[in-house]
Amino acid sequence: MANGAAAPAPEGVEAYCVKCKEKRMMKDPTEVTMPAKGGGTRNAMTGLCTVCGTKMFRIMGKKK
Repeated sequence: MANGAAAPAPEGVEAYCVKCKEKRMMKDPTEVTMPAKGGGTRNAMTGLCTVCGTKMFRIMGKKK
């Protein structure tokens, strides 16, 4: 799903954990590029839930 990984992001990224069903802070957040509709790309953050360890994603807005 993710094409490539960039430099690690600063701490403090919050995302929704599907397993915990709550917004949680990400452990070791990393910025990645995901394929988008129409052949483009989308920026996203990926990391682990600090409570249960489930992999989390947060799709970010387009960079201007």
